[in-house]
Amino acid sequence: MKRYALLSVYNKSGIEDFAQELLALDFSLISSGGTARHLREKGFEVIDVSELTKFPELMDGRVKTLHPAIHGGILARRQREDDLASLEEQGFFPIDVVCVNLYPFAEVLAKGQPEEVLIENIDIGGPTLLRAAAKNFRDVFVISDPGDYKKAAFHLKNSLQGDYYQEEGLAFRKLLALKVFQSTAAYDSLIASYFAETTAFTDRDMTISDLDESSLFPPVLDLEAKQVATLRYGENPHQRAAFYRFPEISDSGLAAAKQLHGKELSYNNIQDANAALELLYEFKDPCVVAVKHMNPCGLAIAEDIYTAWHKAYEADPVSIFGGIVAANREIDAASAKEMNDIFLEIVIAPGFSKEALEILQSKKNIRLLELPMKTKHALDSRRVVSVMDGLLIQERDAREVTRKDCSLMGKHAPKESEWQDLLHAFKLVKHCKSNAIVVFKDGVSLGIGVGQSNRIGAAKLALDQAGEKAKGAVLASDAFFPMSDTVELAASRGISAIIQPGGSIKDAESIGVCDDEKIAMVATGIRHFKH
Repeated sequence: MKRYALLSVYNKSGIEDFAQELLALDFSLISSGGTARHLREKGFEVIDVSELTKFPELMDGRVKTLHPAIHGGILARRQREDDLASLEEQGFFPIDVVCVNLYPFAEVLAKGQPEEVLIENIDIGGPTLLRAAAKNFRDVFVISDPGDYKKAAFHLKNSLQGDYYQEEGLAFRKLLALKVFQSTAAYDSLIASYFAETTAFTDRDMTISDLDESSLFPPVLDLEAKQVATLRYGENPHQRAAFYRFPEISDSGLAAAKQLHGKELSYNNIQDANAALELLYEFKDPCVVAVKHMNPCGLAIAEDIYTAWHKAYEADPVSIFGGIVAANREIDAASAKEMNDIFLEIVIAPGFSKEALEILQSKKNIRLLELPMKTKHALDSRRVVSVMDGLLIQERDAREVTRKDCSLMGKHAPKESEWQDLLHAFKLVKHCKSNAIVVFKDGVSLGIGVGQSNRIGAAKLALDQAGEKAKGAVLASDAFFPMSDTVELAASRGISAIIQPGGSIKDAESIGVCDDEKIAMVATGIRHFKH
């Protein structure tokens, strides 16, 4: 009995070698379109799908394999005499190998191609072939990943030499089927996400005002993600973990970074590095961020990256030990030399000078990541967090407060020299675990109090860290002051201006303290809780 294999692949890597293996096992090759042309150019004899279906390809190849001659040959159960009789009656035959990979919808989406191009990269025949073959895995080898060609050839050869249903061969075919259903589910999920994000109305009762909510929060949430790495362990050594990437996010996140040096990233490394990047994307001027345990421990904005690094380090030279440093400009030799004097887990930057790279690579364990930092707007618009029985999803806190958004509270207005520090401090406090207070001056964080169960506790931590430098500095709070105690403490340490959301029923008490102590206070109307 003749044996047939159907080959239809977009990614043609390794297909000639696999085709040669099939020929060696006396398979005849069936193909269509670009795959058939490719194989013929390489000297292979190929049967066109249209020869079997007795129909030409239609609509520029949109319809070619959707035919009973193809799907009957794939789905026929080899132990069912009536199935085989049906094939013979129609002049069809079994197809024992299906090798298909799909149009690159994710890659085209990532490139920002127009919708008409995206639509043509939605594969119809490919997923249908794969699902049919995977359903009939007991009789059919289905290969969706070019990385499986060698293993498939090995198991196929063994299955032809002995019992077709030998235990090992059946287990392998079932594994191939699993990969198919995982890949087609992910493929459809990504397409569904695209339609959800670009479709104005998902039901007849929806109005224009519902557009944003329907895009971000569809009735059924499909999250398609591809594994980037299996990690050594999770948050602690006894926990297992892996890193996944959402393919629709282009090249602004950590998954797009190129590791130049050091051992692989851990779960905690990725969490900390991500926190550093999200904060760093808030600033356009030369900036360095230091992060420890997902909280900022130092931030500085300066005229050059060396000055920014030096000031960020001086902001908290204790906490930065074993931390993460991220810069939005190339790391130079002077910065690298100082970084090399302390223990850092990771340094992230858009580039490293040759001298800087040589200096930092002298330490075995430091990880150096190169990431072309583009814009915070390239970040995913959603944040997803797991809970015990599901997921929480919300918009990313991308709200940027400007001077125009702020309203004066009390008699005293900020000096011109204080405004920029106030706005920078409010950006910084947004990325600190609540309750959070930041003390800031001349583009540098002087004290950061995070994760406290009360606001006065966070203020004490930040002001104690700032010490005498708090005099003439500004203070930012991520939420309003429930009472005046934080403002009173700030006044006692010499704070000259405060930025906070406002809205407390006791705002008048805090305003009274500011008026008496000649402190400027502005309200943003925007709260930045981070839990």
